[in-house]
Amino acid sequence: MFYGAKNGTVDINGSPMDYARFGRGEETLVILPGLSDGLRTVRGRARRLALSYRAYAKRYRVYVFSRRRDLPEGYTTRDMARDQAQAMRALGIGPANVLGISQGGMIAQYLAIDAPELVRKLVLAVSLCCPNDTLRQTIPRRIEWARAGDYHAIVADTIESSCSPALLRLVLLVCPLLGRFGSPRDFSRFLIHAEACLNHDSRADLPRVACPTLVIGGGSDRNVGPGASEALASLIPGSALHVYPELGHAAFLEAKDFHPRVLAFLQKN
Repeated sequence: MFYGAKNGTVDINGSPMDYARFGRGEETLVILPGLSDGLRTVRGRARRLALSYRAYAKRYRVYVFSRRRDLPEGYTTRDMARDQAQAMRALGIGPANVLGISQGGMIAQYLAIDAPELVRKLVLAVSLCCPNDTLRQTIPRRIEWARAGDYHAIVADTIESSCSPALLRLVLLVCPLLGRFGSPRDFSRFLIHAEACLNHDSRADLPRVACPTLVIGGGSDRNVGPGASEALASLIPGSALHVYPELGHAAFLEAKDFHPRVLAFLQKN
């Protein structure tokens, strides 16, 4: 049921990096989560992640990586990618298929740019290449809430701006207490993640991405903005693009064919 799920850590310059591992396939899939990693790492969550990503477990050995626990001020998405490359080399991973979601997609871009030998195929979901007007509105308000220690406001805003109306009604019905529990002791990690999003700009380097790439977005995305996926795909030579017009930032959760679409891309010769 849990596909051999295990929790692990790898040392990155004296700081542990948490990861979850599961699956029995011969090929490897690396998944990089989004900004929520700034609030909580994958530590101790291998079984839950194995269930969430069970669509990949039969064909792949799946690793879901957090960023390392200790982050310096000014830490960038490119720095995160360098640490990710170091972790993969230390664990003997690569070349691997890489699925980057939201901020994880920003990191995955630089992983493919700076360590191309580690990336076999690349999937970038609900991500972007540089800050746009939508991101400049979304992230700063969450930064202000983080500085005020208002975890509930961050969670509520993330849910409201990510979900379609149908999913939002379900979430509010099933989880009326969502956001009241699980607050981090401090928000310094989240703030560093958030600033890294605002400073991400890979436009000059994206033409160097040489691996097969699939970009997936939501046409109604209110986190990274409609059109972000199109702009990202236009800079990656030969990339494929799919946009769900009616979905937003949670397209990777809501679209019933999201995982089958990713699998089809990864398995295509």
